[in-house]
Amino acid sequence: MVELTDSEREILLIGRDLMTRLVASEDWLPAAFATAETGKGLQYQLFSDVLERFTVVATVLFPGAGLLVEQSSHWEIAGGLSGSISREARDRGARAKAEVRILRPGEVQTRGSRGAQPMILSNAAETQSAISIHVYGGDLNKLLRHARTGEDFAEGRSLGYANVESAPPYDIFSIQTENAD
Repeated sequence: MVELTDSEREILLIGRDLMTRLVASEDWLPAAFATAETGKGLQYQLFSDVLERFTVVATVLFPGAGLLVEQSSHWEIAGGLSGSISREARDRGARAKAEVRILRPGEVQTRGSRGAQPMILSNAAETQSAISIHVYGGDLNKLLRHARTGEDFAEGRSLGYANVESAPPYDIFSIQTENAD
């Protein structure tokens, strides 16, 4: 997708179609990238682009868990894989509550980089974890991400990826060696 065009608009249009196909079924995501710890929200890096043009991430939220992602200047394509995730754009200066959008399984939402705001991702369900897949237009690991503790987000504490050594993110070289024609 990023090889075809530099236009953010076209990337979001093509990406929406590709993400819709990806989240049509949840059986493709390895269990190593779909596990939530009690009370926590975790992000697993699924793909690392060596040129830092984009990052593919699985967000897994335990019931009641949330994450705050500072994603200014990055576009985003998000797809619901399981459960429902509340997505609230947080305007730093506004006192009014921002619009909350729900991302359900099979649904896709996109955001352009212009005027992008911090995003709160949360799982309001009491019994089921929720999983969403995100493609961010840059290296997400360089952005600030915070886990929610109670009703607040821990300030200044950056959240890293939850990948373990036995489940690193895919890269173009490992994907090419695993594909069979």
